[in-house]
Amino acid sequence: MKEFKTRSRSLDELPEVARQLLKFSDGKKVIAFFGPMGSGKTTFIKAICKIMGVKETVSSPTFTLVNEYVAADGNPVYHFDFYRIKDENEAREIGCEEYFYSGHYCFVEWSEKILNLLPKEIVRVTIDVEHETRLITFQS
Repeated sequence: MKEFKTRSRSLDELPEVARQLLKFSDGKKVIAFFGPMGSGKTTFIKAICKIMGVKETVSSPTFTLVNEYVAADGNPVYHFDFYRIKDENEAREIGCEEYFYSGHYCFVEWSEKILNLLPKEIVRVTIDVEHETRLITFQS
């Protein structure tokens, strides 16, 4: 398993961490985010989307489950938030597996709720809160 750890002490550092993640992902398009409520998962995804050239407002799809954006290269970017689902069947009903195997970037918040639906080849991003800093770990 490949692993990379970094710290983010401010929002100003997130664009560089986002670049590091996109490089680390090495072609893997499903990126699963893990971390407690308020750890900065959505904020980090906003930074990644900005690096990718997304012009739309990036926000958490807590109620819609998935938001679709368009990257600078014209490809769709999917942003999921499974916080409110009760079980994997809800995620399956919205067709999440079709998105995951589409070949396009999928950023998945609250991935632990749908682990059995995720492809084998993913990048795990874990955000741990340590006082005012975030320890961010990438694994693939």
